[in-house]
Amino acid sequence: MKKILVLFAFVLGLGIAVNAQTKPAEFKFESETHDFGKIVLNKPVTYDFKYTNVGEEPLIITKAEASCGCTVPKYTSTPLKKGETGVISVTFNAAAGPSTFSKAVTITSNAKTPIKVLYIKGETVAATSK
Repeated sequence: MKKILVLFAFVLGLGIAVNAQTKPAEFKFESETHDFGKIVLNKPVTYDFKYTNVGEEPLIITKAEASCGCTVPKYTSTPLKKGETGVISVTFNAAAGPSTFSKAVTITSNAKTPIKVLYIKGETVAATSK
């Protein structure tokens, strides 16, 4: 009986150790913040946040939410294997008067860090008339 218990404990421990060595999916972004600088009101601007899956498991983004309706994120929806790259495109359309802005896009995924926040910022200016 002791031999069976020891064997069971050994097999269980080995299974846990092997499973623990697998790295879950994980993002590595080229940049997590983008400054548009000065942009003209009512002219949409877009920035592509590029990332790589540096984990072992496929990376799956389940949701991308902007902090306001003036910001629209689009993302790679197919699972990315280890080493593959994807893009999260963030489009900002300023309709309010000239001012500075800072917006957040929250990414939800199966990564080791399941919630990731990307930021865009800049300043809106009125269009110059000729």
